[in-house]
Amino acid sequence: MSRIQPTLQALAGAGRKALIPYITAGDPDPHGTVDVMLALAAAGADIIELGVPFSDPMADGPVIQQASERALARGIGMDQVLAYVREFRARGGTAPVVLMGYANPVERYDQRHGAGRFVAAARDAGVDGLLVVDYPPQECAEFAAQLRAAGLDLIFLLAPTSTDERMAEVGRLASGYVYYVSLKGVTGAGHLDTDAVARALPRIRQHVKVPVGVGFGIRDAQTARAVARSADAVVIGTRLVQLLNDQPRENVAAAAQAFMAEIRAALDA
Repeated sequence: MSRIQPTLQALAGAGRKALIPYITAGDPDPHGTVDVMLALAAAGADIIELGVPFSDPMADGPVIQQASERALARGIGMDQVLAYVREFRARGGTAPVVLMGYANPVERYDQRHGAGRFVAAARDAGVDGLLVVDYPPQECAEFAAQLRAAGLDLIFLLAPTSTDERMAEVGRLASGYVYYVSLKGVTGAGHLDTDAVARALPRIRQHVKVPVGVGFGIRDAQTARAVARSADAVVIGTRLVQLLNDQPRENVAAAAQAFMAEIRAALDA
């Protein structure tokens, strides 16, 4: 079992909601990623989504696309991402870590290192779960079984356009949590309708028995708190990635911690 389920169960038992920040590995400073991860955890992040840089991130808006481009230009790939997780664990980081990205880097890792090596390497590094945007549930039962055997969770996206059939497929395979994309479009797009989110979640829960996190469009403490009234977890990415890129390099970790503390206080209020 990964760290995700016990973490979410403990939060639910305490009547609290999970806070899940997303950052892109290697951005804005390839030498500061682990400092940021530790700062987020210190500020109350319950799970950390670590983005794997990819050249064609189809679900991501301009902010995260540009973060991926910057990280790739600095030579950040899957080997470096796993090294960040190992360092996070070596420096005392205990928060669950979910790698979020696309199929190509996962499959390329196995091509370079041998079939099935990615799952083993992720487990050994201290990864707890995977969210692979372009792995639809109907095509990855085998991958889900490999992860489950290694004690890792496979997390899926659901959207306002998801059918009942899609939700049922996700419900059969998902573990850890499900990520509900609250907006049509890419990350950072549009205005979040928190009432629409609240209406959507009961339908999702008819098919999905794991906790439901909500992301896309959450930019501040007020919106996070509104979403948390109905969701089990709040995911915040684009605003955080943008904030970190706007900082002087020496202030990145401190800015991450201050922003996350503000969101945590709003969720716990």
